[in-house]
Amino acid sequence: MSQLNNFKRYTVTSALPYANGPLHIGHLAGAYLPADIFVRYLRLKKKDVVYICGSDEHGAAITIKAKKEGTTPQAIIDKYHNQIKKSFEDFGIGFDIYHRTSSAIHHDLSQEFFLNLYEKGEFIEKLSEQYYDEDYDQFLADRYIIGTCPNCHNENAYGDQCERCGTSLNPTDLINPVSTLSGKPPVLRPTKHWYLPLDKYQPWLEQWIDEKEGEWKVNVFGQCKSWLKSGLQPRSMTRDLDWGIDVPLAEAKGKKLYVWMDAPIGYISATKQWAIDNGKDWQQYWKKQDNAADDTCLIHFIGKDNIVFHCIIFPSILHAHGDYVLPQNVPANEFLNLEGEKLSTSRNHAVWLHEYLEELPGKQDELRYVLTSILPETSDSEFTWKDYQARVNNELVAILGNFVNRVMILMHKFYEGKVETSGSNLELRDTAINNEISAIYDSLEVNLEAYRFRQALQNAMDIARLGNKYLTEKEPWKTIKTNPEDAKQALHNCLFIIGHLAACIQPFLPGTAKKIFGMLNLPDTMAFGGGLTFANGHQLNAAALLFEKVEDETIDFQLQKLLNKKETVETEHHHEIAPAKENINYETFATMDIRTGTILTAEKVAKTKKLLKLTIDTGIDQRTVVSGIAEYFEPEAIVGQLVSILVNLEPREIKGILSQGMILMAENAEGKLTFVAPVEGFANGSVVR
Repeated sequence: MSQLNNFKRYTVTSALPYANGPLHIGHLAGAYLPADIFVRYLRLKKKDVVYICGSDEHGAAITIKAKKEGTTPQAIIDKYHNQIKKSFEDFGIGFDIYHRTSSAIHHDLSQEFFLNLYEKGEFIEKLSEQYYDEDYDQFLADRYIIGTCPNCHNENAYGDQCERCGTSLNPTDLINPVSTLSGKPPVLRPTKHWYLPLDKYQPWLEQWIDEKEGEWKVNVFGQCKSWLKSGLQPRSMTRDLDWGIDVPLAEAKGKKLYVWMDAPIGYISATKQWAIDNGKDWQQYWKKQDNAADDTCLIHFIGKDNIVFHCIIFPSILHAHGDYVLPQNVPANEFLNLEGEKLSTSRNHAVWLHEYLEELPGKQDELRYVLTSILPETSDSEFTWKDYQARVNNELVAILGNFVNRVMILMHKFYEGKVETSGSNLELRDTAINNEISAIYDSLEVNLEAYRFRQALQNAMDIARLGNKYLTEKEPWKTIKTNPEDAKQALHNCLFIIGHLAACIQPFLPGTAKKIFGMLNLPDTMAFGGGLTFANGHQLNAAALLFEKVEDETIDFQLQKLLNKKETVETEHHHEIAPAKENINYETFATMDIRTGTILTAEKVAKTKKLLKLTIDTGIDQRTVVSGIAEYFEPEAIVGQLVSILVNLEPREIKGILSQGMILMAENAEGKLTFVAPVEGFANGSVVR
């Protein structure tokens, strides 16, 4: 198994889903389906592997949801942990354990980690000023504060990150911050916290990550290098919260471990619980054995929003501790979009997993197939219901299902489903077919081990294509009359093709593979690339349809459902217009110099997803403006666009580019943007009054 063969055992993790809402298909495509495919492959190769996951149950978002729903954080996490766990089970994600960070074993281990680093003197103790809500008499976690992003001027940026332009923030970076609890501006008060000195670890991190070039995905490696280039700063590992794991120091009463310190350790505590339940030694799957770091291969499957946690923060914690192996790979996926828009839990624009399982029962493999076909492995991809229908009907039904069904029906029609041969065992007597299948196995394994699951799935489907082509060329339904021995051999060869097809689709479509093995009357799993034989007199079971066509009515229902959700959200937000800001006098307004202008050039800012570099003719000059609108507009589509631009805004350097002004945009309740511009042609430089 390439470099993976160097390890005795494998610890595979999927990002811990946050227990404040259900799962949707974007979650599956990001961190769970790819990991499940990979783990199933390792198991078929007879590797020692443990697959770990669980619910992330601490942090401000849990308490915010509890306040909104008028309940307790414990009630929230119990509700969603159980729902998420059941959805994973019903869908067939094969965790060895699905744990939770509210467990006692996790609290204890997280505190042990903190104390280990504390006693080594790794933390920096800092007294800093943090925002405090006087009405609620509490310090505010980052997500309890919103304000204007200093980078793109989004007025609803959180205290830790602007979700429009992606800039990482501290609460004190926000312009006009407001507490989400009271709706009032918070005040700054001194508080003491313990910081992990990421800047201290930067030289080590740079060397370690440079060693991953060419092995890690380009999107992961690139994001890590961007973080390092910006320069790492100490990050607080504690917070003033009322929900979470207590900081185990007498002087830290009322403080909790921050999620950066808490959640990733959940992988280890879950493994520890699994080992206790199964009589295993958990340390073999996490700790260096006899000072050898290559006994265990640790692999994290995540979405791109978690790259910094798993490639910068968690490795730094493990490195500082000293006893643990570091991740060998972090094959993060990008984001999955839905019907031309971003998936959004707040707008209910999602295909929820539990609803899919209820409305399309028994269709787990259909969804696995479609999602694997479009996995956002190195760039964002899109799920549409029409594409779902096309892939199921034109590929699963017409290619895979059709081949298996035709062969099984002919075997029963001509031979009553019995395999009869002159020798004791049947053999695949076609050198070309054998060679092609062998080559497909080789490509399949290379792609699986390189985390190219889309291509690996196509490799597996190539066996079905090969079978259809072979069956069509041999035409046993005709040669049964003219050359019955050739007809029998052709169908026997097809049985081998079906067996290898079932073996290769096991990681991707486990339910379908079992159905095929059942029709072949073979054990319901087969070692990957293992020997396949049919004894003389072997009796096949009855043919059965593997897939059903997806009818238009099913797709229309799902599309209408999304439309209804959208209309409901629009209705709910119709009256949720942002309140007017405080009055200003005319003299203040008159200081703003807003002009009409035209965009002359537009290009994406390197190493960002949301920024465009614009050249704008303002009538008085041509100037550069950096704007966080790349999510909404393609650069080439807005050249020539009329705009309104604030020309006397103080220049500011953004990503190394001097931005001179700000274009005016209108934003609706869904977060969509449109240009504020004159409807008729006005000369550039016209004053907006």
